[in-house]
Amino acid sequence: MREAHQAEAAVGIEYYVSETEGTGGRLRDRSVDFRVREREAFGAELRDPDAETGSYPHLVFRATLEGWDTNDFASALSNRFGVSRERVSWAGTKDKRAVTTQLFSIKREGNTLPELDGAEIEALGRAGRPVLFGDLIGNEFEIVVRDADRPENADRIAAELRAFAGTDSGDGAEIAVPNYFGQQRFGSKRPITHRVGLAVLADDWETAAVRYVCESSEREPERTRKARDRIAAERDWSAVDEELPGGLRFERAIAARLAEGADTPEDYRAALEELPSNLQRMFTNAAQSYVYNRILSERLRRGMPFGRPVEGDVVCFTDGDGLPDPDRTQVVEETQLRTIRRHCERGRAFVTAPLVGTETEFGAEEPRSITREVLSDLGIERSDFDLPGEFGSTGTRRAIGVSTDLTLGEDPLELRFSLPKGSYATVLAREFLKTDPDDLA
Repeated sequence: MREAHQAEAAVGIEYYVSETEGTGGRLRDRSVDFRVREREAFGAELRDPDAETGSYPHLVFRATLEGWDTNDFASALSNRFGVSRERVSWAGTKDKRAVTTQLFSIKREGNTLPELDGAEIEALGRAGRPVLFGDLIGNEFEIVVRDADRPENADRIAAELRAFAGTDSGDGAEIAVPNYFGQQRFGSKRPITHRVGLAVLADDWETAAVRYVCESSEREPERTRKARDRIAAERDWSAVDEELPGGLRFERAIAARLAEGADTPEDYRAALEELPSNLQRMFTNAAQSYVYNRILSERLRRGMPFGRPVEGDVVCFTDGDGLPDPDRTQVVEETQLRTIRRHCERGRAFVTAPLVGTETEFGAEEPRSITREVLSDLGIERSDFDLPGEFGSTGTRRAIGVSTDLTLGEDPLELRFSLPKGSYATVLAREFLKTDPDDLA
């Protein structure tokens, strides 16, 4: 186990599992170096794209995108058809600097879809419900590592990750890594969303809104940093359009509302509510993710297992797709350890940690102690998640480890693997590169 990069520690990722020096290199040198294809799980009945729209109002389509952020693509699509962006939905959010194949739906009449640069769109049919976030089993990845300094280290790192998985050291065995939330969850260039979320949990709406607009990062362009600093000092919200680069439309939306009046906590909350609903949820979700990462790091520090439970752990069992089902959980008592460990070994159960909310179960014994210590350090209680609108959360659980078959390619180094939905490819890739998170973004 090695200490993580300082920028990763800032979002709760404090360790690497593998000891071997990283290969170095960088990801996403070009979009085609990072390919992602969703393993879809849209269970609703599909009718022909020409079907009547009364019972089947949602047009479902698959899009292969290059250079498109998911939210930007949804906005472009809604603008093209003159409908609310809320009518566009998707199974999973993907990064801009990649080639991604994703499932979408749009609620509209007609079966035509636009031609957009960098997008290949295929209509699949009409459905009675939209594609929902999570309508996928997982994602398949093909990732090229450019300019690796020590590509020969990849085999040794893979062997260490197989040992972490508790599998045979042979080339065909599964590897495993902690199921951290990756840097993207918090903002690759400006890891701010969890800090905004922590302010929301503290009922400090002013700090939350101002922080999102004004707090700068050394990883941003100098012009953007200076503009944020000037806005923070002057609080002239009407000047934001002139100060900030045009691409920062969410900051502009918050500032436009504050320019109408920024006198009460309700004004600052209303400004945050100018954002799309999924981005409002993002702040609380990012705070939950930060707490979760801290819990995993503490578990690693203490040398506790990830693939098998200890007394007091909360495990969840599989759903119909063989994925962890956070609604089917059990606190593990000492008398059950042997049985539950056998279920975990066979992939029928998974050790979990909480994404803390108002109804979160903390488990017992040492796992509960870890959660409480992390929350105490941050000054958070479960009741803090009892928030209005999209900001509130009852909480859930998430498997603490993720395993996969891995194929390594050579010249250049390539990583090919699949992960369940919600797991981050960069969390696996970081174990191999062990470099600045900027090189993974």
